[in-house]
Amino acid sequence: MRELVTAAQSAHHDADLRDSIAWVADAVRAAALDPDTEPRTHPPAPAPLALDTLRECLLSELGALGQQVDGAGILRVLGAIERVHQIIEHDDAHRFSARLAGPGGLELLVEVGHDLRSPLASILFLAETLRKGGSGEVNAVQERQLGLIYSAAFGLSTVASDVIAFARGGDRLIDPKPEAFSVLAILRSVQDIVLPLAEEKKLSVKLTPPDVDFRVGHPGALNRVLLNLTTNALKFTSSGFVEISAKSLAPARLEFSVRDTGRGIPPQVMSSLFDPFRRRDPGDYAFSSAGLGLSICRKLVSAMGGTLGVETSDTNGTRFFFELELPVVTRL
Repeated sequence: MRELVTAAQSAHHDADLRDSIAWVADAVRAAALDPDTEPRTHPPAPAPLALDTLRECLLSELGALGQQVDGAGILRVLGAIERVHQIIEHDDAHRFSARLAGPGGLELLVEVGHDLRSPLASILFLAETLRKGGSGEVNAVQERQLGLIYSAAFGLSTVASDVIAFARGGDRLIDPKPEAFSVLAILRSVQDIVLPLAEEKKLSVKLTPPDVDFRVGHPGALNRVLLNLTTNALKFTSSGFVEISAKSLAPARLEFSVRDTGRGIPPQVMSSLFDPFRRRDPGDYAFSSAGLGLSICRKLVSAMGGTLGVETSDTNGTRFFFELELPVVTRL
């Protein structure tokens, strides 16, 4: 074992890793003598890499020895290595769980969400650029493949955004102070983002803008809600269309809705539709398996002063709707 440790340590110049190799070797030696032995200290951070290095050196040494091998002894060492591997995995999982449960747990989720969302945004941009012929002509098969890439990346990006939003409460308005904006511009922005998803399923995305366009409100939160609802509508619609509407009810009041021609929401789901982290069956109506999307939409609508409602049937599809007070402005 001493020779293996020396060989493994000589392969690395990092002092922490060399110390970790020594820790792993001691743990393997103890586990080979007594399988129930637990290490007296926590594994150091690079312990998985140290264990892999030690395993590689062992296999290399076995190859050099050829047939001059103590079979029972080798099996005992390999069993000890596996035992240490399980200890390291368990300890890492415990430390990760402890951090999630600690004061910085939510910020850890936010960091992971941001780490996922940034490269996904690049994938979305590049896939759509290629799909539109920005780097040269593409054939029909390539266009469909790029559409699938866009759909997958968009779905992952939505989940990452939902995790970030929910970790921060789910009701944080992107623009805390009301500001002037164009309702039509928001509708078109949502349409542009989801168009590759709709085209892949051969669905149309219809827009119904209000009579008076320029309003004062929270455009960032409104955009997020409409985008989430529209994405969900496309996910559960196999034929027909999705319509995003902003209907004037009074001079300063608009009703927003997202309607689809999909299969409708099963009755057994309705009572827990807006609950986060609810148990769900495959194919259930939710943005993700965590069920965060609708919960976040409801929180954001409430923060803007409205209430998110839903109408659904298995023949007419589903319609999500909410009303907001949005004063009119003459121009931006």
